[in-house]
Amino acid sequence: MLINKVDHIGIAVHSIEDALTFYKDVLQLQLLGVEEVSTQQVKVAFLKAGETKIELLEPMSDESAISKFLSKKGEGIHHVALGVDDISARLKELKEKGIPLIDENVRSGAANSNIAFIHPSAGNRVLVELCEKKRGESNES
Repeated sequence: MLINKVDHIGIAVHSIEDALTFYKDVLQLQLLGVEEVSTQQVKVAFLKAGETKIELLEPMSDESAISKFLSKKGEGIHHVALGVDDISARLKELKEKGIPLIDENVRSGAANSNIAFIHPSAGNRVLVELCEKKRGESNES
């Protein structure tokens, strides 16, 4: 499986507005945008950190995965997203190798991307997201 790059690091926060004070004002990272991903009940903010992005994740409801994460573990790193080409082929390859997946099918994610999560048991308790930019966009952004 060819990994293009570390696309972003997802960080669960209670409040994007509060967290931006540190990431924008202290670290001086450029805010690329904020959006809501209603299918995942999460609000996200992307910040440019060199070739990689930081994704702040704020729950929009108590039922969201991020809300549950925050309740169990508190604020902090939620996942590492790896940029890939042809995410469907990558998922097929992982299934054939018997790798446990959270998502056996591709779903839409933030920043106009296709995503799928690999179960943390496969990656030493690290949640790994595969991220493919939709056609017309580059994984280099």
